[in-house]
Amino acid sequence: MNGSSRIGGISFAGKVVLVTGAAGGIGRAAALAFGRAGACVVVADTSVDGGHATAAMIVEAGGKALFVQCNVTRENEVEALIDKTVSYYGKLDCAFNNAGVEDEHQPLAEADEALYDKIMAVNVKGAWLCMKYEIRQMLKQGGGAIVNTASVAGLAGAPMRAIYAASKHAVVGMTKTAALEYGRQGIRINSVCPGLVDTPMLARSFKREPGREERMLETSPIGRIGQAAEIAEAAMWLCSEHASFVTGHQLAVDGGLTAI
Repeated sequence: MNGSSRIGGISFAGKVVLVTGAAGGIGRAAALAFGRAGACVVVADTSVDGGHATAAMIVEAGGKALFVQCNVTRENEVEALIDKTVSYYGKLDCAFNNAGVEDEHQPLAEADEALYDKIMAVNVKGAWLCMKYEIRQMLKQGGGAIVNTASVAGLAGAPMRAIYAASKHAVVGMTKTAALEYGRQGIRINSVCPGLVDTPMLARSFKREPGREERMLETSPIGRIGQAAEIAEAAMWLCSEHASFVTGHQLAVDGGLTAI
């Protein structure tokens, strides 16, 4: 790998970067992008096959990567993930907390408790646990950068996805609060808020709701669906020194959806 990404020659050479939810979609795209930019990448996911595949892609391209199986809803596994990262690479410079689920397509009053618990466990508790242990390590080192995956559903309402929207609003709230709490200790914390992005999660959503893709494209200001690599580049920028004066920010990468 050549030590630079396609945005402004950003380099993560000598940096250790953790990406959760990295077995596919945005997480895989981000892990590959950080690898291309020279980072030692820790790939974390519940999917063993997908996680190993992402790590192998990075290594085959000349980068460095380690896969660690981790369920972000379990505190002992998250703590072990950070411990493994530090024992293997010696430090943790940046983290992209990207693991998340949706699986919701009904009005609020029709959703069940099991779905609520699942979405909140991964999207909210998972992000909280990851930040908890990442921040503890970064405090020991004297700084670092964290990016959480929120969503445009964390910036506005999302009909048929009330629980998902609530979870992503929570991520935005935690991001802002943590940024205020740890800014003077050298830790920057931001979130990236994707709009419609071509991922397996979106494909499943379109399959459940025939006609949704056409409706979304009709209302999209940019006239297309985003690519996972475009979200990855935004997360990389927020993690980089190019964003050294940015913290507590929610970066919408949504093709203009939140401008409507």
